Amino acid sequence: MEGTKNQQSIIIELEKEEYAIPVELIGGIERMQHITRVPKTAEFVKGVINLRGVVTPILDLRERFGMDPIAQTDSTRIIIVHMEKFDVGFIVDAAYDVLDIPQEIIEPAPKVIGTVDADYIEGVAKVDKRLIMLLQLENVLSLESYEKAREGTHL
Repeated sequence: MEGTKNQQSIIIELEKEEYAIPVELIGGIERMQHITRVPKTAEFVKGVINLRGVVTPILDLRERFGMDPIAQTDSTRIIIVHMEKFDVGFIVDAAYDVLDIPQEIIEPAPKVIGTVDADYIEGVAKVDKRLIMLLQLENVLSLESYEKAREGTHL
């Protein structure tokens, strides 16, 4: 029998909750820096940065998920993620460790997960006493799912 397949993920924090992004998608973890605003974009799009010669859009995940904004701290980070056709940066409260998450402990996402729309969550893993939500990055970046989530909150 083959060994257990693990998903190596970087753990990020938003509003005291833990989320996972697969390590193979991570291009870097950066400290906060000057972000150049881009007019006429969604409010969660904070602008762009020039990261080693590459212009990278920056999204605030707190705002994307409908969480209240908070002041930046020494722990605030920009997670650079390699998507299929472009790189994108996510502002998060903190990023702190890499975790091997065994595939067999990943459960489907429940319909409602706290303040985060379930469409943004691929699954949930219980690791020791931690509950870690695996992000569905394609949906996080989809304007269609953003509009759907906004409509759901303005009934």
